[in-house]
Amino acid sequence: MSIAPPDLPITAAHHLPVLNWTHRLSQLGSRFFTPLHPTPLAAPAWAARNEDLRHQLGWPAAVFDEAHLQAFAGNALMQGSKPLATVYSGHQFGQWAGQLGDGRAICLGEAMSSQGPQEIQLKGAGRTPYSRGGDGRAVLRSSIREYLCSEAMHGLGIATTRALCLVASPEPVRRETIESAAVVARVAPSFLRFGHFEHFSAQGDLDSLRSLADHVIRHHLPECQVRAALWQGNVYAALLDVVQERTALMLAQWQAVGFCHGVMNTDNMSLLGLTIDYGPFQFMDGFDPSHICNHSDHQGRYAYGRQPNVAYWNLYCLAQALAPLIDDQELTLQVLEGYKTLFPRYLGDAMRAKLGLVGDLACESEREADWTLVEDVMQLMAAEKVNFTLFWRQLSQAVLLQSNATTLTDGGWRTVTDLVLDRPRLLNWLTRYTTRAGVANLSAMGQQMLRTNPKFVLRNHLAEIAIRQAKLGDFSEIETLHNLLKSPFDEHPGFEAYADLPPDWAGQLEISCSS
Repeated sequence: MSIAPPDLPITAAHHLPVLNWTHRLSQLGSRFFTPLHPTPLAAPAWAARNEDLRHQLGWPAAVFDEAHLQAFAGNALMQGSKPLATVYSGHQFGQWAGQLGDGRAICLGEAMSSQGPQEIQLKGAGRTPYSRGGDGRAVLRSSIREYLCSEAMHGLGIATTRALCLVASPEPVRRETIESAAVVARVAPSFLRFGHFEHFSAQGDLDSLRSLADHVIRHHLPECQVRAALWQGNVYAALLDVVQERTALMLAQWQAVGFCHGVMNTDNMSLLGLTIDYGPFQFMDGFDPSHICNHSDHQGRYAYGRQPNVAYWNLYCLAQALAPLIDDQELTLQVLEGYKTLFPRYLGDAMRAKLGLVGDLACESEREADWTLVEDVMQLMAAEKVNFTLFWRQLSQAVLLQSNATTLTDGGWRTVTDLVLDRPRLLNWLTRYTTRAGVANLSAMGQQMLRTNPKFVLRNHLAEIAIRQAKLGDFSEIETLHNLLKSPFDEHPGFEAYADLPPDWAGQLEISCSS
């Protein structure tokens, strides 16, 4: 199936500074994509421009001029861009969904940058052959959430796609109600997913499967060539190994900051271990391992506490897709076993860092004892649904400020103990924790903890306030949140309310797959 490109006003080249484009993905051949232009968007306006990312990539300031507004809205093409939509398949909510693909995301190509080639996608740029009856648009509400959360994750040091800019339009889009359209330009070294491999494997197209794997290894994961030595020289087993390792690290980081993705389908899993496809995500407020952030997830498949096992399930699906290339079932299963070791180790390290217990330990028994501390405090938090982000930040402040305290009821410790009702249980835990840490180390530990436990995350109610103001034409709150979230460990005096407990109405917000 193909869609004829619409007639687009292609702005004169001298008005659009030439990015140095490369089109490595399109060199794979027509089986992997459909070339097409974005669908023009009515009356576009800048809602947000990420100057930090533009500067980091070494792109000229003119990328954000009015001529480029039309390009990022899908109304014009930058010189050298060759837009396309890729095909993939995947499992959705545990069931094989068959062919999927870029249903509303159009790749403009890969632009050279100071960080290497970066793929630029327009999300919400109109219908593609893979839209499955959808309109190919994104609404302003979800686009604001993706713009802010991708940058929030980057600020937290978690691998993610990035958001370059956000364009708003009064053009109507029907979801549960009539909403307005938007296009977010997102950037990553690659948007390839587990589902790209699943697609060609399901079709029995071994040639395309091999071409795709070779492309990923050559251009994105060259470390597979060295890693192959660990797997009998099998570079495709090494590919699976690298992907599972990156995925394990990403999941550990998600869990450590209380992030719920909401739709961990295999087509939403990045081959590069990037957080991708921000839909019904949430940073938890009250800690609850069974928390479901996606109102459409009726069975709770993607609840916070299930995310690590879902990631392993998705990796197993990827392994099945790569099996024809690896051509050794026992070897494939051996590679997958790595996740069962790596994820607990990565999560243990991340949670120990949240407690300020960093550095190599002399023996495994000490690491296990530290994990017991982690488990005990998490169980305490879960019992009362203690605010996740606030607890860890307050604990960090208390450790720093109370290095000379004589008892756990002195001064700053109260900011922690006041968060729970079962104070004796918390005091017992704090006694064990400070004994393990050593009083002499508390000041240095507190400094380290403040660089590990963020003050600011993108809570649902903060995003909702920005969305409501944007619907009225005021985009200033997007910029305010972006400035806080890009440096979430800093204090940002005057913005304490953004780190406080959420208002009562925040508990009524429901986020679904609709966007």
